[in-house]
Order: sequence, then C-alpha cells, then structure tokens
Amino acid sequence: MGLDSADADVALYHLGNNRLHRTIYENALARPGIVVLHDAVLQHFFLGWLDEAHYVEEFVYNYGEWMRGLAGELWKNRARSAADPCYFNYPMLKRIASASRAVIVHNPAAARIVKRHAPEVRIAEIPHLFVPPGLPSAVDTLRFRSEAGIGPRTLLVGVFGHLRESKRLPVVLRAMERAWRLGADARLLVAGAFASSDVERSIAPLLVDPRILRAGHLPEKDFWRYAAATDLCISLRFPTAAETSGIAIRMMGIGKTVVFTSGVEIARIPEKACLRVDLGAAEEEMLAGYILWLSSDREAAVTIGRNAAAHIAKEHAIDAVAKQYWEVLSAYA
Repeated sequence: MGLDSADADVALYHLGNNRLHRTIYENALARPGIVVLHDAVLQHFFLGWLDEAHYVEEFVYNYGEWMRGLAGELWKNRARSAADPCYFNYPMLKRIASASRAVIVHNPAAARIVKRHAPEVRIAEIPHLFVPPGLPSAVDTLRFRSEAGIGPRTLLVGVFGHLRESKRLPVVLRAMERAWRLGADARLLVAGAFASSDVERSIAPLLVDPRILRAGHLPEKDFWRYAAATDLCISLRFPTAAETSGIAIRMMGIGKTVVFTSGVEIARIPEKACLRVDLGAAEEEMLAGYILWLSSDREAAVTIGRNAAAHIAKEHAIDAVAKQYWEVLSAYA
C-alpha cells in the first residue's frame, strides 16, 4: 500500500506544532485514522495558520465561551508565543483528538494532555524510534576533536537542533561560565539554526567566546560526526510542548550523557540513564555542577552514557516500536 492511499484500511498521520502540517491536519479530520502527536500542543500551529476570527473560534471550541476574551488576548500578543508559558498551557487538541480513532504519543506528559482534551479517545504511548547510525571510528573522532582544538580529556558539551527560546540557551551559557570560573576543562558546542531573527539577535553576541564552537544546521553525516565527538548533551525545555526530543534519544542511543529538564516527559527514563535539572532558582547552579563534575570525572559520563544506550536499545529499538505501532493499527484495520 502506498503513501496517502485511499485503499488503506487505516490512515496513520504524523502531526506537529507547525503550520506546514496543515494538509495532514485537514486530511486527518476528513478521513479519521490514527494520529501520532510529536508535540502535544497545536497552539502555534493554529497561530501560524488561522486568522484572528477563526483562531478565537477554535480556542472557544476547545475551552468554552467564557474563554473568548483570553483567546483575543493571546492572538493580540502572539509575537511572544514562543516563550510565554501561557500559550503552552492551552494546547488546543480537542478537535483532532476527538475525531481520531486513536492517538499515539511518546511520553506520559503528552498522554495526560490528550486525555484532558478528549477523555474518550484511545491513547497509546509508544517510545520514540531509534535506529543505530553508522558512526565515525574512534580514531576519526579523536582527529575531529583535535582539529577543533578539543583536548582528549576536555568535556565537550553540546546543544543541538533548532535554537528556540525554549531550549534555554542563556541558562546554558551562564552555567558554562560558572563551571569555567570553577576550573572546568570544558568547551561548548552550539549546533543548529536559530528559529527566528529575534532569538539570533539576542543570543549570537553571547557566542563569541573562544571556548564556544558554533555550527549551523548540520546535514545527517555532519550531525553524527559532531555527536560522536560530544561528551555531554544538554536538552533543556521550557516552556514545553510535552515533546520527546529526537536528538536526545539519538544521543542516548549512541551512549552519550544527556541532561534534561525534570518533568513527566522523561518519567520513563531510568534515573541512572540521564541527568535531570530542576526549573527555578537552582537550574543554572545544578547544570553548572553537572558540567564541573563530569569534566573532572570522565568515567561517570561514560557510565551514564552506557546506561542510556542500554535503555534506548531495549525500549526504542525498531522491532519493539514497530510491534507497538502494529498492535494499535491492526486494532482498527
């Protein structure tokens, strides 16, 4: 059966929080099937697609007539929607979740949000897929680090992906500065394109420190070259769309230590397979402490990475994930 086949027994739609998914969304309403929500928030999808009148009506459909005034305020102030938690507090999932035969999510936080919007829909929590890549050899990785001026014992800390406000780059930069002041032998890699010119204008001047390596959007082969050279991946999120980071899963899968923002999104990850940072006043200090610790105890990072790889190999492998997808799809075929 081909993609987008009218003869399929059940349709499988992958939907994200971006207006580029408009056709998928419309098809999923016209011909209900199984929806995979990679973000448990569609607020920004609607802000990018609808005009004011239709946005307000969609908001009211989700949360009731008494919320019409709030909808108007959110529309008026939408320029700050990427960073204001209020927008993430209203995911606007009711229409698509209620219309679908089942909804697949990747973590328990997303499942809770869907349940709140459509209590009757079947929800399946299936781990994010990981397929082991072809990595460069250890010799090539050492050469790559050497050419970038990174010593064999220097901790390379990496931030990867689209550089949005929610990735907490200012916090990361301040934590690195703290760790450096305390003597950490560490470098910072910031790899990815800025999500907006506003974010770039605010952050780019802070990346001129010679201890910071800057890379733009990385093609697949280059991504794995940088990933293999990285020792610690920082994957902070706030506000969160209850997403599971594909980059974090990839980094864990190849045996790297990953630092996450504490939350229900990562409840399935064993304590010894990652590091967690609390939001709030302690966030920066905790992150700096991890960087300082791992820069002086490189074996600790190796051990956490080994635990991470074992977890991903067990729970996120293609055979395990495919089986769970098949169980959901076959129930509606």
